Amino acid sequence: MKLNQSPVTQHQFDGISFHLKRDDQLHPLFSGNKARKFSTLLEYPSDSVETIISYGSAQANSLYSLAGLAKIKGWKLEYYVHNVPQWLRKNPIGNFRGALELDAKVIGMNEIDTSLHPADYIEQVRKPNDKCLVLPEGGRSKLSEDGVKQLADELLDYIRFHPGSHFTIALPSGTGTTSLYLHKHLKSHNIQVITCPVVGGKDYLIEQFKELGESDFPTILEPEEKHHFGRLYQEDYEVWAQLEEQTHVEFDLLYDPLMWRCIRQWASHNLDGELLYVHQGGILGNESMQLRYQREFGVKSTW
Repeated sequence: MKLNQSPVTQHQFDGISFHLKRDDQLHPLFSGNKARKFSTLLEYPSDSVETIISYGSAQANSLYSLAGLAKIKGWKLEYYVHNVPQWLRKNPIGNFRGALELDAKVIGMNEIDTSLHPADYIEQVRKPNDKCLVLPEGGRSKLSEDGVKQLADELLDYIRFHPGSHFTIALPSGTGTTSLYLHKHLKSHNIQVITCPVVGGKDYLIEQFKELGESDFPTILEPEEKHHFGRLYQEDYEVWAQLEEQTHVEFDLLYDPLMWRCIRQWASHNLDGELLYVHQGGILGNESMQLRYQREFGVKSTW
């Protein structure tokens, strides 16, 4: 099984014409940037691993993607989180619900009565054996480079069908792994990669880049005002809703709105040629995000 060659469609948003790499359409269970990061694991012999072990948020896109990968490969998934609220355990939604439906085992540190960080618990208490594959939060690993290089190659193939056009690649960053490796493999072709830090600021993102051993980075855009990860912003919701209205494509509600806010600031003075945006997947997570926005601002949920 291979995950590649997602289609590219063309759209306009607030007067900005752009091409959209539809990585949300890679596979029903395994899509978006996490599928690219973890795609190398599809090549592992199924009997070489019994259990994938990772950690992060109870609504992380990586949770659902790893659950999909485990289901495809016939492996188990153990995913450790700081806290699983009792209400969420009783009424699962979003990525958490999707992962449970794929037989993932999601363990909250609050449910096993420990103050350890999930990464420390895995190392000190769980003590994985040689049939376990431990993956860092969000797929921030050198293991991800091959899958992102495949994405870079597909982008180059598409760009070659537009001779004489200069392209800029755009996508938001959590750990920044995808944008970093895209930059690494596209720079020699004179293709700029732009990104924005969603989880932390510019300094945080650069530290994430450095931890992967790289010293040359994509162009980092920043919003005019500080943006706190996970906090609800009415402007983010409005941008997200406008994106779907104008493009007829659903985007991720956590990451994509901030990137498009940054693109709108940047494009008027810096966009030279064609913009190619990489869809991040993460659509299932919109279920829980929309409910939060509904409670906070009274917006209408589509779920």
